[in-house]
Amino acid sequence: MFLSRYEWVIAKRYLLPGKGEGFIFLVASISLVAVMLGVAALIVVMSVMNGFRAELFDKIVGLNGHAVIQGYGGRLPDWRDLLEDVRETEGVVSASPLIEMPLAGIHNGRVEAVLVRGMLVDDILSNDTLDGKTIAGDLNSLAPDSGRVAIGSRLAQTLGTQLGGRITLMNPQGRSTPFGTVPREISYEIAAIFEVGVYDYDKAFVIMPMEDAQTLMLLGDQIGMIEIQTNDAENVQEIVAPLYPKIDGRAQITDWQSMNASLFETLQVERVVMFVILSIIILVAVFNILSSLIMLVRAKTRDIAILRTMGASRASLTRIFVTVGTSIGALGIAAGIILGLIAIYFRQNVINFVQMITGQNLWDPSIRFLTELPARTDPMEVFGIALLALLFSLLATLYPAYKAASTDPVQVLRYE
Repeated sequence: MFLSRYEWVIAKRYLLPGKGEGFIFLVASISLVAVMLGVAALIVVMSVMNGFRAELFDKIVGLNGHAVIQGYGGRLPDWRDLLEDVRETEGVVSASPLIEMPLAGIHNGRVEAVLVRGMLVDDILSNDTLDGKTIAGDLNSLAPDSGRVAIGSRLAQTLGTQLGGRITLMNPQGRSTPFGTVPREISYEIAAIFEVGVYDYDKAFVIMPMEDAQTLMLLGDQIGMIEIQTNDAENVQEIVAPLYPKIDGRAQITDWQSMNASLFETLQVERVVMFVILSIIILVAVFNILSSLIMLVRAKTRDIAILRTMGASRASLTRIFVTVGTSIGALGIAAGIILGLIAIYFRQNVINFVQMITGQNLWDPSIRFLTELPARTDPMEVFGIALLALLFSLLATLYPAYKAASTDPVQVLRYE
């Protein structure tokens, strides 16, 4: 919208309070603040929802792969040839043998359910999810038949153990004796403690060299599954499709979408619902712009009539009042973006402060799944939010601008 010089002068004059127009200015200021808060809330919530999905995807898929080939009965014999076939499949970035089994972890009489993962040492050291997440010890100290393992930080706290301590893993499927099956128990040194940021993983995972896991679980040369990473997580089903004939009758393929379908579906539904609800908040906010402009038009009726007698066209008056309303909305949007980005940056500090004031644990990792509130801001999404708010602001100006342009100077100035 292009305005002439005099239209700009009048628009700027109407944006500032005149004599006796303090109430109109107050309503306009409230409109600006309301738009600012609505835009900021929408940006913060959408960024947090994006952060949840991204963090969960990165960490869940980082430890579980885009897909796994799992042997029936938890055993996959003759896996080396299959591993080579998987690695040669188009679209597969990497494939790793893996053993995973729920067992019991024991330390000083304390017993906790653990999930033991046996991996090749090279795969442990190259895993992106574990990279840089060691808070004590060193993953490089893990070696086949070393009797060393790495455990999650929450598990270490629960068992009351620390680096250099020992954890006993109990496999109920032990050796058979004349008196029944005797569980197999092996004690391991804790060589590293990690924290990936997913509560369930940090509380349960015990990572060890695959050879040690085979010994503990009496698997011989067998493994439990093959973990697959692809170059396109969204199309993983199409990528692994050629592998189905090669595993027929001895294994099944499960991809990340089916393993975590309910979780990611819930996040997507919540994301859409929150966007709709907070968009309504912005819509309510721009009604303040509508009311302030209506009051401004009523207060400036005499001025408008004089402008019309001086030659101002209806289109010119329409542009002036549309500019006034959209300027209020635009200022609110700009302030909302800044406020939203500041809130996202200091989100954890805000939560900690509120927790300190209220004495309530607002972010329990056992409930929230992640140890910290995540956020990931999408610039295109912020642009879309700003555009939506600006559109609402523009629509709110149309009726007052039309009423201003429809003012009949003869009727207004008849008795002047």
